[in-house]
Amino acid sequence: MKRMHIHISVDNLPESIQFYSAMFASAPSVLKTDYAKWMLEDPRVNFAISKRGAALGLNHLGMQVESAEELAEMNARLQQLQDEVVEETEAACCYAKSDKYWVNDPQGIAWETFHTLDSIPVFGSEDLKTTSSCCVPLAVTSTNASCCVPKDQPAGSACC
Repeated sequence: MKRMHIHISVDNLPESIQFYSAMFASAPSVLKTDYAKWMLEDPRVNFAISKRGAALGLNHLGMQVESAEELAEMNARLQQLQDEVVEETEAACCYAKSDKYWVNDPQGIAWETFHTLDSIPVFGSEDLKTTSSCCVPLAVTSTNASCCVPKDQPAGSACC
């Protein structure tokens, strides 16, 4: 079964945690100094917020799957939609290790499809494939993405 994933960059994490906890009638299932996540069943959504230096607002959308087989099925769908599908294996992001595929929708919004393999003690990797403020790969970001380098700009020109 798939779960909708939404990640929003926020300015004031404690205030946002209070707001979303009241809205969802639930405390975060993951709480860090710069990140919070609610794994909700009604609605079935993985909703995350972070304070990582990214532009405020929508960071990315996604679909979380429960198995490698479901992830392969999602990848096949994405491959039919567009040529540029970015694959990440055992990616370190948002306190989790996951296998992922990334695409941009027609509006330039980054979409992540992923299968979580394990939790990890750090927000993410500081390698060259991602920026330090978010986990969206540089190859996927666009001028509409809220945190990373647009695809048509050099890697050293990050806005955040």
